[in-house]
Amino acid sequence: MFTKIDAIKNEVSKVIVGQEKMIDGLLIGLLCEGHILIEGIPGLAKTTTVNALAKSLGLGFKRVQFTPDLLPSDILGAEIYDPQHNAFKIKKGPVFTNLLLADEINRAPAKVQSALLEVMQERQVTIGDESFHLEAPFFVMATQNPVEQEGVYQLPEAQLDRFMMKLVVGYNTKEEELEIARRVANGVSQEIEAVVTHEELLAMTAHVKAIHIDEEVERYMIELVSATRDLAAYGLEEMDEYIQFGASPRVSIDMFKAVKAMAFLRGKDFVTPVDVAYVAKELMRHRIVLSYEAEAEGIETDELIAKILEAVPIP
Repeated sequence: MFTKIDAIKNEVSKVIVGQEKMIDGLLIGLLCEGHILIEGIPGLAKTTTVNALAKSLGLGFKRVQFTPDLLPSDILGAEIYDPQHNAFKIKKGPVFTNLLLADEINRAPAKVQSALLEVMQERQVTIGDESFHLEAPFFVMATQNPVEQEGVYQLPEAQLDRFMMKLVVGYNTKEEELEIARRVANGVSQEIEAVVTHEELLAMTAHVKAIHIDEEVERYMIELVSATRDLAAYGLEEMDEYIQFGASPRVSIDMFKAVKAMAFLRGKDFVTPVDVAYVAKELMRHRIVLSYEAEAEGIETDELIAKILEAVPIP
């Protein structure tokens, strides 16, 4: 079963060079049935990676480019009049798929974001008087561009909390960028094949749920989350002014799921503190609300999480 993960990564590597952390994060979201937010400047292959992953899994895939004039019906669907039969019928939108890519999600206004929020949380769509349950698996992979400030709408904390992880994508190394340039210049492209069936994906998801977490590791994770809300209790009084609101209870739930998936990706059937440290920033960075003082001093969430990881004793 672990070889299937290698097969997926091999297929994705046909079009993606490097970015292992992003690929691992997407696979964790996939195995835990969680939604993923990807942040990075344009040109870092965020959209291409999600597309490649969907193809390697043989899943239904649809992409929506979010714009300021987008309407909820553009993603959910709508009732339309059929003059031939003199009746209204339902036209389903792009959310009726397995993997939905919400490209540049922060360009859409509040109405569209709330409509997507219902789909992410309830996994159902209401059109007119009818409600439709989305078939599993269903995941939202959303991208946002942190550079441009005009024509963007900041995602509300309630919606950010629905994303299991926030992946921050950086530049490739010089060697990786050289390989990318060579591939594109020489027109080298390989067809991605589906290497996992729907049944195999469900089997992997079930296997992840069965991975063991020792009670000490469970308590360690709860301590990490608790530290974001009560810094003084962990000897971090100097950071107290930088955090306005600590991580929500959803972090604890998602962390228990994500560390199991991380252990699975590493070929293990039990969780270690290393697995926790690998995913801690991705799970918490979008769920901690910084204070005005932190923003004024240029303090970033990842810095605070790193200090919390150092302060909380490892079992």
